[in-house]
Order: sequence, then structure tokens, then C-alpha cells
Amino acid sequence: MWRYDGKMTEEKVAGYIAKYATKAAETSGTLDRPLTHATIHQLARLGIADHPARLIRTAWALGNPTTHPDLAHLRLRDWAHMLGFRGHFSTKSRAYSTTLGDLRQARIDWTRARLPYEPETTFVLGHWQYAGQGFTPGEQALAATLTEGDDHGR
Repeated sequence: MWRYDGKMTEEKVAGYIAKYATKAAETSGTLDRPLTHATIHQLARLGIADHPARLIRTAWALGNPTTHPDLAHLRLRDWAHMLGFRGHFSTKSRAYSTTLGDLRQARIDWTRARLPYEPETTFVLGHWQYAGQGFTPGEQALAATLTEGDDHGR
């Protein structure tokens, strides 16, 4: 168990933020893609719990440009799957902090400084290997007949 020892480091702050950012993303109960006129009525089938579904439907309803033209600039229907919030979980002011693009570039620069990087070279970190395929329909039927009435596993 982690205990606070009175020393605040960049690593501890990053770990704390990552822990709760991840937890929030996992437990929000929303979708990972925008809704359509067809999918807005299928939230229960998509596994969305009642409370987030109500919030999604509310954002969808408020995003109707005919009934709520004063909210059209918010593009709530485009972002209803995210409860109407269209920002990144760590959105911040450019005047106060750095941009996500600058952070991304800093990570790229840091990584390149530590790897044998040549701009003309493709760096491969892993490889793919063919592991095989499942049964064809015919093989599946044959396997089913071979195991019918098999009591060896009991």
C-alpha cells in the first residue's frame, strides 16, 4: 500500500492523476463512439446503465436544433455519448499551462533521445506470428460428433 511520506514528486503526482483519470474513464458508463438517430433508442441494449442513459438522452434532446436553437453551438448531439462534454479529461487553459500537443512532442523527443533512432529507418518493437485458425464449420461438426456421449472428462 502506498503511503504519503511527505515528499511530493512529479512521479507521485502523475500516478495520482493517472489513477483517477483511468478510474473516471472506466466507470463513466458511456459509449466510445457518437450516437445516431437509431442508436439513441438502443442504450439499454448497448449496456448503458440507467443513470448515464438518462444523461445521454438529455444531451441528445438539448442538442435538437429545432427545439433548442440557442444551444446549437454546443453540438450536444455530436457529444451526447460523452454526456455532452466534448473535451479531453485533462483539458486546460493554454494561458495557464502547456498544450497536449506540446506534451505529446516532449514524449516523442524523450523517446527518440533514448532509442537508436534514424529518421530513414523503421524501428520495429515486436513481430507478428501466425498462430493458426479455429475449426472450419465442417471440422466443428466433426469434433462435436466425436465428443458426444464422452464421459472421460467426468
